[in-house]
Amino acid sequence: MRKNSVKNTRINGEVQRVLAEIIRGEIKDPRIAPLTSVVAVEVAPDLKNCKAWISVLGDTDAQKDTLAGLKSAEGFIRSKLAKEINLRNTPEIRFVLDQSIEYGVNMSRKIDEINNMESGKDS
Repeated sequence: MRKNSVKNTRINGEVQRVLAEIIRGEIKDPRIAPLTSVVAVEVAPDLKNCKAWISVLGDTDAQKDTLAGLKSAEGFIRSKLAKEINLRNTPEIRFVLDQSIEYGVNMSRKIDEINNMESGKDS
């Protein structure tokens, strides 16, 4: 994978910021969980495609519903993005569920359980 240029890094950050604002404040779809955040965005150098990693606080049903809601609102989100950011092309957005936060919480919980078991043996 090639290294991102400074321009591409700035575009990624700006698209991430605007996507977060749109999801938080402008989409009225009840399927989208209120605690949805844009973790990372990767815009292709030709500005045609964009991957947005989304983190949803909730169970798997809430995550699936949020992804479905975002997919159905894709055209609206893209038009808002075009109005907000002046790019040569407005990228086609693909939402991906980011599970790294959930994975980290589960790992932390397991480490705590092991530490508690170890401290229980000592006493």
